[in-house]
Amino acid sequence: MTDNRKFEIVYDTELPGTPERVWEAVTNGTPGWMFPTDQWPAVKTVEEYPQHLVSRMDGPDGWFNQLEHVLEPLDGGRARLHYVHSGIFADNWDEQYDGASKHTEFYLHTLGQYLEYFDGRPVVFTDIQGPAASQVPDGFVQLKKALGVDAASQGDTFDVELDGVGRLTGQVDFANENFLGLRTADTMYRFFGRNAFGAPVGMTVHDFSGGGDSETTAKAWGDYLGKVYA
Repeated sequence: MTDNRKFEIVYDTELPGTPERVWEAVTNGTPGWMFPTDQWPAVKTVEEYPQHLVSRMDGPDGWFNQLEHVLEPLDGGRARLHYVHSGIFADNWDEQYDGASKHTEFYLHTLGQYLEYFDGRPVVFTDIQGPAASQVPDGFVQLKKALGVDAASQGDTFDVELDGVGRLTGQVDFANENFLGLRTADTMYRFFGRNAFGAPVGMTVHDFSGGGDSETTAKAWGDYLGKVYA
């Protein structure tokens, strides 16, 4: 009998870093581009540095979550990544699969940005969730309008003054209907239109300035999101 709760998301991309640097980023450097994963009790079922890494978590009733990275060196200090995320979704399979596969593209794009601009620099990571009012169908559009980048495309520059947050200047490095990436000289801001997947809009801040404070950042952006969705 096949388990119809199983899923597999496969993604191939080129990254601006050697296999060794990518390995470091996906093992110890995750707060720089995704979120801290040190609290996960993952078992490394394959660990062939720096070519092949498989991390797996198992749970009750056959549940599992597995990440596989296959790395191959390319010319110019770059790497090819073959990425496979597989596991079990217990419920809302279609919605969860849609959300997870779309997040994959954004996270791996952000990994590339990290490797190109901030590789190895100490980071202060902050995760901020929007209020419940952001779960409306146009929740993410409301945020992009408030940020002044609703018409922006990938590669555009931005210069905005945000109430309580301050002035942000830099480049729109990712933009589609579900996700937005803004990169300044020392920080990456990632915005997640999770209202499309049944959750509030969220964001992460990856601060490489050397002077970041997670509590201050969380308060400033939390207050800002509160005003956007008031």
